[in-house]
Amino acid sequence: MTLSNYKRKIYYHDTDCGGVVYYGNYLKYIEEARTDVFEQLGFSLKELAGKEDTLFVAARQEIDYKSPAYYGDVLDIKTWIEEVGRVKVWFVHKIKDQNGKEIASAKTLIVFVDSKIKKKRIPEHISKQLHGILIEQDA
Repeated sequence: MTLSNYKRKIYYHDTDCGGVVYYGNYLKYIEEARTDVFEQLGFSLKELAGKEDTLFVAARQEIDYKSPAYYGDVLDIKTWIEEVGRVKVWFVHKIKDQNGKEIASAKTLIVFVDSKIKKKRIPEHISKQLHGILIEQDA
C-alpha cells in the first residue's frame, strides 16, 4: 500500500548546468515525501520534537538512479513502509516522472532518537499506527 503519492515539480535551481536534476537533490525529495507520510498519518514532526522529545534521523540511505529527470518535470514519489522495529523504520520510495518513466528507487532507514540523539523506542501510538499500516500492506 502506497502511503504517499508526493508530487514535486522540478525547478531551475534543482538542476545542474545541463538541465538535469542534481543527484543529491533526490535525498531532499524523498525527505519531503517521508514528512508528507507522517503528516498524512496525523503526526506533526514539530509537535513530536517539542512535546514528546521524539525526533528521527536517517541512519542509512540507498538509492538507485535509473533515468535523469529534467527542468520542468513533475516527479511522483510513491512511499511505503517495508519494516517497523522497536527504534527503526524502513521506508521505500519509487520516483517516476509525469510520463511514468522510472527515475530512481530508494530505501531509507529512519532511527527514532531523543533531543540528545540517543536511540529511543518509537512511541506506542506511532508504533501501533505504523504496524497497522504494515498489516494492511501485506493483505
